[in-house]
Amino acid sequence: MIIVNDTSFEFDSGANSRRSVVTIGAYDGVHRGHQAVIEQVRSQAQALDARSIVVTFDRHPASVVRPESAPLLLTDLDQKLERLAATGIDATCIVKFDEDSSREAPSDFVKRVLVDGLLAKRIIIGEDFHFGHKRGGNVAMLRELGPKFDFDVIPIELISRGDGVDEPVSSTAIRRALAGGQVELATQLLGHHFEVRGVVVHGDQRGRTIGFPTANIEVPNAICTPADGVYAGVLTRNDGTKNHCAINLGRRPTFYEHADHSMLEAHLLDFSGDLYGEKVKLTFTHFLRGERKFENIDALKMQLKLDVEQARAVSNF
Repeated sequence: MIIVNDTSFEFDSGANSRRSVVTIGAYDGVHRGHQAVIEQVRSQAQALDARSIVVTFDRHPASVVRPESAPLLLTDLDQKLERLAATGIDATCIVKFDEDSSREAPSDFVKRVLVDGLLAKRIIIGEDFHFGHKRGGNVAMLRELGPKFDFDVIPIELISRGDGVDEPVSSTAIRRALAGGQVELATQLLGHHFEVRGVVVHGDQRGRTIGFPTANIEVPNAICTPADGVYAGVLTRNDGTKNHCAINLGRRPTFYEHADHSMLEAHLLDFSGDLYGEKVKLTFTHFLRGERKFENIDALKMQLKLDVEQARAVSNF
């Protein structure tokens, strides 16, 4: 499947079609490292009068190859496509990834998708990128195939985090930041705020009874969420309306001694009404505090009031 980001793009693999500069990857999160690679793809495609294309997959390959240890996703497919389109890339090629394709030899993938499908003139990937069966595809393998299929390969050095930690920007580092509640660090590494999407569902309405009504948001299990705690953020509705909010993610220990899963709730500032059934976007901007159990409802209400005030104070997004 080719998702065209530029409406003037007409894909034709015939003899007269323009060649492509291509990059490949899961592109989960479309973080600063990904953005740097894509910028190289775009600039070199322009220099070669070629199309700039990102090749990615309809699911994270690890969910097929090693489902027991597959990472939680920073972006669902729709989010990823939106982020990729925002980079200015000409098109995104989505490759179906299943059991059969997981066994495909890297050289066969290169010929099928990159050469025959996209007429690749140049392939640009991160210097440590691996793909294909048993991760056999890499820079060295692509360089071996280049002369045969008339493309060259340019490896890109990984982007440093820039915060004194000696490691590159990566989806793994972002997941680690989120696991520690460090949404500000995740924003720095992503190059944009971390966001989840889900449907507003009915809850037990406890927030409403104590004066802090919340939208309960059901997020797919495959999506990464930050650590349990209280955050400031923004809820965006289908019509684009944005509301600043105080977000609670956790098991609500004041009410439940042994809840079996965390709930995601957003108290919208300056809002009245309900959002039941709406699919919304929830952006995390600031960590406010960790989750804790309160002695009584009055103590909880006092803290919630402080949380809302703090969320309002940092609402600059």
